[in-house]
Amino acid sequence: MFQRSVIARRVTSALGTCVCLASIACGADEARRPASSASAVEVRDDAGIDVRLDRPAQRIISLIPSATETLIALGATQQIVGRTRYDVAPEVAKIPSVGGGIDPSVEAIVGLRPDLVIAWANDKRQAIREKLVSLHVPVFVLRTEDTTDIFRGIANIGRLSGRDSAARATAAWMRASLDSIRASVAALPRRKMMYVEFPDPPMTAGPHTFIGQLVSLAGGNSVFSDNTSLWPTVSMEEIVRRDPDLLVVPVGEYTQNTLERFRQMSGWRDLRAVKHGNVVTVPADLVSRPSPSIVESARVLRDAIHPEAAR
Repeated sequence: MFQRSVIARRVTSALGTCVCLASIACGADEARRPASSASAVEVRDDAGIDVRLDRPAQRIISLIPSATETLIALGATQQIVGRTRYDVAPEVAKIPSVGGGIDPSVEAIVGLRPDLVIAWANDKRQAIREKLVSLHVPVFVLRTEDTTDIFRGIANIGRLSGRDSAARATAAWMRASLDSIRASVAALPRRKMMYVEFPDPPMTAGPHTFIGQLVSLAGGNSVFSDNTSLWPTVSMEEIVRRDPDLLVVPVGEYTQNTLERFRQMSGWRDLRAVKHGNVVTVPADLVSRPSPSIVESARVLRDAIHPEAAR
């Protein structure tokens, strides 16, 4: 079982690598310099709205933990003035929380005097955006479904925070690292497996989510790769029919022994994977974050699916 402190250290390690390599690529002091304030920036967000700032944002509130991690990776930690209660990185532990990602305190946000708030695009109501914009607080929304969204988000956050060079270097490092992980399993047989997002009712990651894409990159062949939903709920009967050789299960702090749990659950205990003890866990707080830490997520998934390729 992964304790929260262990997960935080793994995420921080991955983000620290991003910052370090971005600094090397952009100049040793780039990540520590104040953000550029030379000119106005205008970026179209993932709701199709053009967001214009008179200069790169110097006081940013992130309502998305993965965006917070991206800002850290780009060397913009000092520009973060607010976060959510779900952020685990120690770099922001002393930064004020404004509450949840989709139900933050508007009063707390306004009180921190941000010049930019980063919010969820998949909050369909967009009530927080409407309220903040009415109070003259710029809001930029991000979609975080697949890896294309992640790389676009890094580039956009780089522009908005005046960290373009660090964003380009971080993205280049990520692509090279992911290519290396993909190459490490290229000659190995793809394992017939299922990513178990939730066991009851059964839910998995679809092939068009970033987790589904990372599973494929890491050498997994999802038994539900033909399901085009993002997070499909599937029947137990269909899981038994497709009978995966391996179950990969994200776990949090309080999850008990996962293999024993599946051995006690109707339907799951009939699977070949459970009978042979092929149930492996991965840290939920890591693999669920669509940020530069997907490199570490891909490595963890690769080691779970193909332990023989682990270094």
